Amino acid sequence: MTEATAPDHGPLTGVRVVELAGIGPGPFAAMLLADLGADVVRVDRPGGPGLGIDPARDITNRNKRSVVVDLKTSDGVKHVLDLAGRADILIEGYRPGVAERLGVGPEDCRARNPRLVYGRMTGWGQEGPLADRAGHDIGYIAVSGALGMTGEPGRPPVAPANLLGDYAGGSLYLVVGVLAALHHARATGAGQVVDAAIVDGTAHLTSMIHGMLAAGVWQDRRGANLLDGGCPYYGTYETADGAYMAVGALEPRFYAEFLRLLDLTGLEGTHADVTRWPELRARVAERFASRTRDAWTAVFEGTDACVAPVLSLREAPHHPHLAARSTFTDHAGITQPAPAPRFSATPATVRTGPARPGADTEDVARDWGVPGLVSPPSNPQRKASS
Repeated sequence: MTEATAPDHGPLTGVRVVELAGIGPGPFAAMLLADLGADVVRVDRPGGPGLGIDPARDITNRNKRSVVVDLKTSDGVKHVLDLAGRADILIEGYRPGVAERLGVGPEDCRARNPRLVYGRMTGWGQEGPLADRAGHDIGYIAVSGALGMTGEPGRPPVAPANLLGDYAGGSLYLVVGVLAALHHARATGAGQVVDAAIVDGTAHLTSMIHGMLAAGVWQDRRGANLLDGGCPYYGTYETADGAYMAVGALEPRFYAEFLRLLDLTGLEGTHADVTRWPELRARVAERFASRTRDAWTAVFEGTDACVAPVLSLREAPHHPHLAARSTFTDHAGITQPAPAPRFSATPATVRTGPARPGADTEDVARDWGVPGLVSPPSNPQRKASS
């Protein structure tokens, strides 16, 4: 087990991670590891990753440290290999073959450190007909079957931002993979490569739905099922002020409470009678349209009807339950989600704001024993571009 100089700040304290800078799911995965206490060193490229936002506000780089390295030079490659030699985990998000051409691929890094877990984050994976093609979240979830489940029947599917593919199907699976591989490495002394593809992770997220499809209780079309908006007591309704309420009254006793609080009678038998669902939807919609979102929130407050207001990003931190749990936190003037999940013995915190590119070079060079990071370059000759 390697040592880190930072104090205990979570269950991964003592784990060293190298993150080769990119955008999207890789940085988010590294942020999650950093939130949990790992010493994450982000290797930024000269000129930045091109995300287009102020680095001081890029929350996905919180709790990390940054060095700037030019991987198109021999010195830059040497510095990354030196860091990999002292790391437990390395994360990169290049297209297949790019890291190898740069000289920092799995074989190069693990020749320095056989215990290294090398995490690869891509959309299409390291092999397959599309492995070398460009892509984004929406395309990955499209071919995985997940995008086709969203939205209303007869209308286009609705893109769920980049939460479902990049972060759920990508980042979280990468984190699970590298931590599982780290466990194996510590038990056996052998590292390995983790191929985390967004298409794989997103497909895996649909496991329950595939089971329901095989059992004949899920229709392979949009807006026709219990959990995709087809059911009138699992969906959203507009209120008098143009806002929305979310309804999830699936179980019979919750459904009964839902009808009671809406003051709707004569609909008790519609729970399992799909022929009456259009009637139920119309009456529920009419009731919700008669009051504001805040008025309905007050009606359902403290009940088991499973109804909640649909809040915006700016509203969510002020929800009473989330505020009581400190689900969001403020750090350096930025309101942001607090680290999750929570640990009883090794709590995680937001220790530092977003790492500024290159700001931690001297500290990392000292703490990781890589003095060359701050030494004048000995060989500025550039390698061939990848």
